[in-house]
Amino acid sequence: MAPTSTPQTPFGRVLTAMVTPLTADGALDLDGAQRLAAHLVDAGNDGLVVNGTTGESPTTSNAEKADLVRAVVEAVGDRAHVVAGVGTNDTLHSIELARTAQQAGAHGLLTVTPYYNKPPQEGLLRHFTAIADATELPVMLYDIPGRSGVPINTDTIVRLAEHPRIVANKDAKGDLGRASWAIARSGLAWYSGDDMLNLPLLSVGACGFVSVVGHVVAPELRAMLDSYLSGDVHKATEIHQKLLPVFTGMFRTQGVITTKAALTLQNLPAGPLRLPLVELTAGETAQLKVDLAAGGVQL
Repeated sequence: MAPTSTPQTPFGRVLTAMVTPLTADGALDLDGAQRLAAHLVDAGNDGLVVNGTTGESPTTSNAEKADLVRAVVEAVGDRAHVVAGVGTNDTLHSIELARTAQQAGAHGLLTVTPYYNKPPQEGLLRHFTAIADATELPVMLYDIPGRSGVPINTDTIVRLAEHPRIVANKDAKGDLGRASWAIARSGLAWYSGDDMLNLPLLSVGACGFVSVVGHVVAPELRAMLDSYLSGDVHKATEIHQKLLPVFTGMFRTQGVITTKAALTLQNLPAGPLRLPLVELTAGETAQLKVDLAAGGVQL
């Protein structure tokens, strides 16, 4: 059973979009995934997203995705919300993944805007509605036009919020003005999907984060959130500014690449990447060490 949630925080407050650990030969490392999930929850995450793009979902099979959900739910499902990424640019495929994720024990679904085929807003409305209709699980939309090519317009978000199972949005649009209007009009639980904007999005009504840097600074993210919610905005700002080198360093190149490198530096489960992603160069690794150290991360 998932941990207690409220309509305001249906998936918890601090979630990390977890990488998918692989063995040296590139196979799924379920033991490593369970160990990493437990580490992340111990560090302060009350939710994990598996099979998202940070989990290399474009290059994992349907069977691997199901196995990963089962393993992570078994490891931490009584302590954290386990949200399964089911987003693709094929509605029927996403529905299949959603139903499989429910059977595997996921507590919720994350579904990204269909990418590359650039559907109109009516197509987005029907796509997300069909996925939400397919299971009994609560759904978090994922709006990231920089990757998908198409934003979810505010009017579309408001219409989608009428669905009883569409309860949240992960915002990686990078537009605080649009976020302000969408939060006010939709009533959805709003999660920052852009680590650099975690604190600013709280100020316009976000309830938490779906983070990448949560792999390495979850305690600090939790402290920043708790400080803000308790009214100590000065302390929250101090933590935000301390973490700026981490926010910058973890995204100097593709985030999965740097995250797996950072975890390897900390002797945590990560493993190699699947093509077309490739490991950091020696120079990039050296820069990552500098960035992490500047943000107070112990290696």
